[in-house]
Formats: sequence, C-alpha cells, structure tokens
Amino acid sequence: MDRPVTTLFLLVSADGKISTGETDDFDFDADLPRLPATAAGLAQYYALEQRTDLWSLCSGRVQAKIGVNERPRPERRTAVSFALVDNGHLRESGVKWFCSYAKELAIVTVNPDHPALCMREENLSVLLQERLDLGAALRWLRNQHGCERLTVQTGGTLNALLLRAGLLDYAELIVAPLFVGGSKTPTAIDGAPPAGLDELGMLRLVGCEALEHSYVRLRYQIMSEQKEKGLPV
Repeated sequence: MDRPVTTLFLLVSADGKISTGETDDFDFDADLPRLPATAAGLAQYYALEQRTDLWSLCSGRVQAKIGVNERPRPERRTAVSFALVDNGHLRESGVKWFCSYAKELAIVTVNPDHPALCMREENLSVLLQERLDLGAALRWLRNQHGCERLTVQTGGTLNALLLRAGLLDYAELIVAPLFVGGSKTPTAIDGAPPAGLDELGMLRLVGCEALEHSYVRLRYQIMSEQKEKGLPV
C-alpha cells in the first residue's frame, strides 16, 4: 500500500457526538471535565491518546479553535509529527507554534496564499493542491515523509471525506458515558449524507474493552465498499 495505515481515533458520546453542542462554544475538552458523569474517567482517553501513532492528521480549523494561533512557542519538541489540512485557519503564528512543537509538520492546502508557503522552517513542508485530494496527500506523506501509520484526529466533515474515499482502515472510539443529542451537533462522520448503501462504512469489531467510570474502548476494522470492490484509494 502506497499510503499510511490510518486509524480514526476519537472521543465520542454514546450517541456518536464529538461535541456538546452545535457551535464552537461547545467542546469536549472544556465541557466533559465539568460533568460529574464524565470527569472522573476522562484521563483514560488522554492516556490512550499518548500511545497513538507517531504521525497525527488534524485540521487547521480544529487547531485554530483550541488556540494554537495565540499560544506562546513551546519550550520543547514532541516526538510526534503532524499533518494538517488547512486552507486559512492557521496564521503564521500558529504554523510557527507547530514547527516548534512537532518533529515534522506537513501542511496540505488548496490556498495559494497560505502563510506556510512563505515560511522557511527546517521541519516544515507544504503540499499545495488545486483541489483537495486526500488520497494524494496520504501518498505524499508515505512516499516523501516515510509515514507508515497515521492517527486521524479531525472533525466530522473531514472524517466523512476520508471514509467516502476509502482512506480509513481502523476506528478506535473511546465512548464517554453520556448522550448529547441534537440533529446539528457534530458527529464522528458529518458532511453530506451518503448517496446510497455503497457509501456506508461497514465495521468489523476487533477489540472491546470496558474502561473505568463507565467508559468503553472500541476498535473496529473499516470495511469500506471502495476497498471491497478494489477501487483505487
């Protein structure tokens, strides 16, 4: 395979939500520590997150939301490398923060005016595309950066694009003990609804673990229709 093996790693509610509300004012990282039912067991998720792959795929939108554009430069660099899909949410300050934090930083963008294109950092590389091609981006990570395994930690819209393109191999879900509800609350897979049954991501359970404080860890292999039919991914 000429792309990394990918694992979607997410904290979700029992009804599949990845936020406590429909706007950016709501956030699991900020809200779950304040809820008695979820606060005690939340550290398990962060501990498992620290044991994921040494490459992480994120979105610029989510990173801007959590404040990387305003953070002071970190004092030490992590062993993790980051691939960011971003078309304008990151400012130059945010890119510099990641360059100071990540082992490698690879940015995928369709924005010819992205600030990273004018920057010269030793661990920064940028893939400028005419239109977003996630399959090509993953092949670039594999062939140019040696990325063999990639943890996907993006939002529901980008997750949906990866799923529909057959680019997700596994899903590891840490299920928090709460229902959120709300038709507009972001879910693990958002974006346009599937056009038919051939766009559904079918799952095979390969691991299940009851964690403390009513949390559950689920691991699935994703059996997408694209892979079943042998279509290019």
